Amino acid sequence: MAQILIVDDDHQLRQSFERLLAAEGYAVRTASSGEAGIAAVRAQAPDVVVMDVRMPGMSGLEAYAAMREIDPRLPVIIMTAYGTTEIAIEATKMGAYDYILKPFDIPDILKLIDKAVAAGRSMRSRVAVGAEGESAATADAIIGRSPSMQELYKAIGRAAPTDATVLIRGESGTGKELVARAVYQHSLRADKPFLVINCVAIPETLLESELFGYEKGAFTGASGRKVGKIEQANRGTVFLDEIGDMPLGIQAKILRLLQEQNVERLGGRQVIPVDVRIIAATNRDLEEAVRRGQFREDLYYRLKVVTMALPPLRERPGDIPLLVRYFLARYSREMGQPDPGVSDEAMRLLTALAWPGNVRELGNTIKKALIFNLGAPLAPEEVQKAAGEAPRTGPGDGAPGDSLALYIRRELASGREGLFEELMDRFGHLIIREALDATGGNRTQAARLLGLSRPTLIAKIEKYGLRIESRVREAGV
Repeated sequence: MAQILIVDDDHQLRQSFERLLAAEGYAVRTASSGEAGIAAVRAQAPDVVVMDVRMPGMSGLEAYAAMREIDPRLPVIIMTAYGTTEIAIEATKMGAYDYILKPFDIPDILKLIDKAVAAGRSMRSRVAVGAEGESAATADAIIGRSPSMQELYKAIGRAAPTDATVLIRGESGTGKELVARAVYQHSLRADKPFLVINCVAIPETLLESELFGYEKGAFTGASGRKVGKIEQANRGTVFLDEIGDMPLGIQAKILRLLQEQNVERLGGRQVIPVDVRIIAATNRDLEEAVRRGQFREDLYYRLKVVTMALPPLRERPGDIPLLVRYFLARYSREMGQPDPGVSDEAMRLLTALAWPGNVRELGNTIKKALIFNLGAPLAPEEVQKAAGEAPRTGPGDGAPGDSLALYIRRELASGREGLFEELMDRFGHLIIREALDATGGNRTQAARLLGLSRPTLIAKIEKYGLRIESRVREAGV
């Protein structure tokens, strides 16, 4: 359970936060002053701090500077009134995770806290490289004994202590972010920020401002200055996930960052020096993208100083039993239930499946099977039910015998702009409905099954306009 520290001299606001965040499943502590907040961080580091700027005695900026000395990786969200935004921006330049203006909307602050918790977890949660057994089950782990995985471990060990740019390549679900975190955690920057930017999840119109920030008046709606994530991660590491899908215009700015170690905010003329290490990942064929003019050749060569390749799971079937036992131990621990083990017949079935979604798909299958397991070793029928089968027709196209995978491939071949968002909208409601059906309408379990936070799942239910009749009573639903 993530722990949130609220630092504000307003007693009523602290109480409101306690009720709100407790209902969302967070553990909450509060402090009424900057001094008390520092003491709370020193006594027990929270996952995220939400702190006001203006308080009697020590200001939020001074308190943040002291918290940063205790733990430079602690995500701190600054709350500010309109008249004190410059102070909040200064805190962001110092490394604060973000700021939000008072009065704020509850969905906005919950979304920001959710993102900050995830960012903090990326920095703090250790990735066990090549671990097995009990030690692996207590952490995120990169599992495998195959020769290709042994080469990967060597590459991590050799590249991590340097400042070399790293390009991680592999299919979706192979564990590229885990490798990026392992490189970061074994680097000389491990006590500095680690920020993850998904180049696909952020719309193109927002990605540039998210990376580089902007000045007041840079575009319609830019009512003040915003510090970009790259500037915010100064002296740390930035992980650019799915860089193969980055727009060409932003690729040029990343190239400049790699060449000159500086950035310019949108609408600004000031050149801002930064010292960041770039780790990038993609599941695309970058060589083909370069030939088609979809990816800059000069950026491609700048990125591939060190290249790490993650093999798909189908190429290392001997590692599947290790991964199955790891996921069984880990998810059983998280669910607070005994590890049931797996029957020989079920293990043979698990090893024989193709796993197009790779390690992520295997892990989700094990988690789903555990939710409904009654304590006996996993049986083949439980595995088959948890793995599921793709629909025989694409939604809405009525093409008999056409699998979901083929349907998506046909859509991808069309090359339409905005296709990712279109496919996500088209299938997102189906995925969420299946998860809710599988868990009897229990949103907490469905969120866990999908790897989402509960607030994020609820936001998506509202986005898709789903009408869900829960068959399991949940508090606060």
